[in-house]
Amino acid sequence: MARPAGPVRITPPAWLTAGLRPAPTPIPWAAVGRAAVALSVPLAVGLAVDRPAYGALVSMGALSGVIGDTADAYRMRVYNIALPQLFGAVGVTLGTLVFGQGWLAVAALTLVALVSGMISSIGAVASVSGLLLLLNAVVGAGLPMPDPWWTAPVLLTLGGLFVLALTLLGWPMRRAVPEREAVAATYRTVAELYEATGTGAYEEKRQAVTASLNQSYDLVLARRARQHGRAPSLVRVLAQLNVVIPLVEAAPAAHLRARLVGPLSPAIPAAVRDLADAVAEGRTGDPEPDLPEPERPAEKAVDHALRHAAAVVHASDPDPYNVDDRLGRPAALRVRVRRVTRAVLFSEASWRYGLRLALCIGLAQALVSLIAVPRSYWVALTVTFVMKPDFGSVFSRAVLRAAGTAAGLVLAALVLSQVPRGWWDVPVTAVLAALIPAFSAKGYAFQTAAITPVILLLSDALNHQGFDLVLPRLYDSLIGCAIALVAGYLLWPESWHARIGDRLADAVADSAAYVERAFGAREDHSGRLRARRTLYRDLSTVRSEFQRALTEPPPTGTRAAAWWPLVVAVERIVDATTAARIRVDHGAPAPDPVEVDAVRRELRELADGLRASATLVEVRAELPGDENGVLAPLRQEVAAARAIAGPDLR
Repeated sequence: MARPAGPVRITPPAWLTAGLRPAPTPIPWAAVGRAAVALSVPLAVGLAVDRPAYGALVSMGALSGVIGDTADAYRMRVYNIALPQLFGAVGVTLGTLVFGQGWLAVAALTLVALVSGMISSIGAVASVSGLLLLLNAVVGAGLPMPDPWWTAPVLLTLGGLFVLALTLLGWPMRRAVPEREAVAATYRTVAELYEATGTGAYEEKRQAVTASLNQSYDLVLARRARQHGRAPSLVRVLAQLNVVIPLVEAAPAAHLRARLVGPLSPAIPAAVRDLADAVAEGRTGDPEPDLPEPERPAEKAVDHALRHAAAVVHASDPDPYNVDDRLGRPAALRVRVRRVTRAVLFSEASWRYGLRLALCIGLAQALVSLIAVPRSYWVALTVTFVMKPDFGSVFSRAVLRAAGTAAGLVLAALVLSQVPRGWWDVPVTAVLAALIPAFSAKGYAFQTAAITPVILLLSDALNHQGFDLVLPRLYDSLIGCAIALVAGYLLWPESWHARIGDRLADAVADSAAYVERAFGAREDHSGRLRARRTLYRDLSTVRSEFQRALTEPPPTGTRAAAWWPLVVAVERIVDATTAARIRVDHGAPAPDPVEVDAVRRELRELADGLRASATLVEVRAELPGDENGVLAPLRQEVAAARAIAGPDLR
């Protein structure tokens, strides 16, 4: 007799719930303390001088500064916080001027949304600036601001500058510490990479090294002085960062060697960790590391790179004129401005996103102009947050925004119903503000849940609606999410090639060029290093776009899952190429040019195939060559990449 079937469990798909799992990241305690002080002190001052609305506006500006304080280096913090505040001041001024103007407000906010969306494509700081430009314009057009018109922008800017001042308190004593800590963290990720050689954890650790290198170079090079002698601490940090590159280059060869003959000596990752400690503490003059005698080419490469790194890290005074960055100097400021302006004005992606955002904001404002929605600014505010392109998939953000807002409104309802208005707002705001950086590190839904009650509490100081704010804000959020999903997502279907396929094809073509550069007739060591770093950075961007696509419903999410193994395969191809080059540099026989040309040809054919079709087709690659030569692992990786096939999802 058949056993009765158990109860059917209905579970939501993974692409729907991926963002609801908290990220395993540490809590930034310093940022937690700054947020609590930055948002509560202005409220206390406003209550003390009998201007609670002024205090609330300063706290709103501080909230923008807290959200934008994402950099590590103090120089970058000035830029990341101060510049967006200027755009925010312009936004609230424009919003205040069209407050209560009906269709004029709709037209003005739509135009502001177009500009905001277009400048968001420039970079991270421009994206935050565009966000504050639009957010503050929406708030200014939706909430009554104190007279005269310049009061609100001045108070909001004052709040942002207060956050900046709190952030910079430690600058005189810790001027180069963030850069040094970032470089030390890179050394530690390299130590973990060497510990993982020969194991299944190697790929994950290599991705961590790539991310850490990107962050360190971004920090150090962003504010690098053009005349090295003026910044000796920056010269030292850059020199220490540069010498980690040979260690990273030697890792793939070490990984291959560990798979064949066993793990590396524990002395190697231990020596790299000692270098990390020396960088973090600023130590010099330590003895040369005690390393085992190298025998194979891979071991010689690691030994040479590690001893060279130790010599530079422990040097008392690096040569300021012999420090070169591995990604090339940035262009002159006027060249970069001209390049950015051209990219914004003539980029299809820039106009596409600007028009999407403008359409959504225009619909949101038109809707609340036609239908009586109390304090309707929340609809457009929701659209603004959901539609940010560099924050993730619009679809997943709409879902997470709805979930986060609902959770935040529960907390806001408790506060607004149980806590009396007045001086009790100060400690309550301090506690809620402290949750923002703590929850932001865990994911977008958690950040939304933390920000929602703070915004409602500050809004209540301006419009005095109390508990009556809660349910309308939930309805407004759901309306905003629906507008973003329909007008910003469903009506703008992007082809697979435009979004991901062509990017991955470009990465494969760059891999072919890297193979040619690595084994070409002309030796260009610096060019090869820059090509490899740029390729890994591009692959990191492709990986991020894939991870966004995985959170979307079919067919995009399904196709991204089918193509994901190819992303991993391309990364392994770059690793195998680097390992082969390192082995040749340390005594292994160079490969036959015919072998190199065959590998390069297969990669170019793969790139052409990715551009021509949205379906992965299995290809049996014939790559003849020496089975014991340095290119044998590379040929295996290329053959594996060509054999990957995916379902036809047209």
